[in-house]
Amino acid sequence: MMVLTVELRQRAQRAGVTLTVDSAGTYGGHAGATPDARSRAAGERRGYDFSGIHSRQVKASDFVAFDLILAADCSNLADLKALCPAEHQYKIKLLLSFNANVEQEIKQEVPDPYYGGEQGFEQVLDLIESACDGLLAQLRG
Repeated sequence: MMVLTVELRQRAQRAGVTLTVDSAGTYGGHAGATPDARSRAAGERRGYDFSGIHSRQVKASDFVAFDLILAADCSNLADLKALCPAEHQYKIKLLLSFNANVEQEIKQEVPDPYYGGEQGFEQVLDLIESACDGLLAQLRG
């Protein structure tokens, strides 16, 4: 979800909302890696800057340090909940739960565009942008 980190940081800054935003995954096999080239290219076409963005694995201290922990899909949501102490479970949410454009009946997961074409990355960006806007609106409200 490195793309989310970049988008949310930049959107929050433009909206005048001060946030500490970080990205971590439940799988540590890509630690230190930069975003997927296709994801990065799609984001850069929209003006996002990925300088200094590298993956890392979720740490136990993240559940204490952050007020909100967002998961892209139900699998990662379950993994986060399994790692998270009971007193911090309330902090974990699906990212698209903040997307006002996603109908309740639709499963609120960001699709994995990895095995698809370029359009999949554009769709993911659309969903993440909308969710970021919804989250920022909720924080301002």
